[in-house]
Amino acid sequence: MSSEQKPTDAKTQLPAPVLSSKSIYQGKVINLRVDTILLPAGRTTVREVVEHSGAVVIAALDRDDHLYFVRQYRHPVGKVLLELPAGGLEPGEDPLSTAKRELKEEVGLRAERWVHLGSFYSSPGFTTEILHAFLAQSLESVPVNPDEDEDIDIVRYPLSEALRSSLAFEDAKTLATLFLLAQSPYTDLSKLK
Repeated sequence: MSSEQKPTDAKTQLPAPVLSSKSIYQGKVINLRVDTILLPAGRTTVREVVEHSGAVVIAALDRDDHLYFVRQYRHPVGKVLLELPAGGLEPGEDPLSTAKRELKEEVGLRAERWVHLGSFYSSPGFTTEILHAFLAQSLESVPVNPDEDEDIDIVRYPLSEALRSSLAFEDAKTLATLFLLAQSPYTDLSKLK
């Protein structure tokens, strides 16, 4: 890409025709399929695709400019991570409804004001998962109602520190949402210390 090009100027390619598709696994959270596709140059190749219904991530910002995070164990990486609250879309559920449900379940908060910050793919090389990032403001406490399989600690963290120390976060959805939040016209960064 030349220095004058914008990311949206990139050459648009049509989707590669799928020659065959085989379902390998049907799970609670994901499905796995293997597709044989025809590349533009005429060659065929195999792609493993993790199907995911999508998810939300929430930047819950209180009147004192603090964000709410959750600290939880993530088995696939074998670590406890500090993340913004997030969760998967249920069948037929729209992203805003999911965000409202997850904020209540994980953090025990309800927000009066919601702003969609943007949407992004978590890892488009192998999964269909798209994440919808929201800013939640005008917060009030409600009873926490975590899922049975969640063991979560809630952490309140200054927005200014979160933005300055964003490289300390290891979770991609948290990093992407902090970036979107920093670019948002709905966040006044000039007043942060």
